[in-house]
Amino acid sequence: MNWRSSSALMGTDRPEEVDAAFDRAEELVGVAVIGLALNHPDAVAILPRVARALESEGGELRHQGRVALAHVARLHSTVDRRCLELLRSHPRGSEADDDLWSYVPHRRLPWWLWRHHLGERMVWILRDKWRS
Repeated sequence: MNWRSSSALMGTDRPEEVDAAFDRAEELVGVAVIGLALNHPDAVAILPRVARALESEGGELRHQGRVALAHVARLHSTVDRRCLELLRSHPRGSEADDDLWSYVPHRRLPWWLWRHHLGERMVWILRDKWRS
């Protein structure tokens, strides 16, 4: 795999290559995590790599982890407890928050995500109702 080309990394579907990239601290490992989320058919294989990105020290890699989690939610309608625990420490209103709320059954989502989205929904309903 060419680790200098982000377009090649977007096509990765091999979790072991992403693990090796994390171990080598590759600069574009976040792109590979997003590619894995888009191309691998099994969410169980993807989510540990997403969690690794979400818990990283680098802000860009953490953001790429949120993007990858959003793709997993959209394509597989699932999330694991570890990713939810890590996502809780991230700022609210990300693409991961929105896609989890839109594509994962609400009964599987934690209370803090409910609170975030229901609060937004109530503001929207009340504001539009008063405009009429």
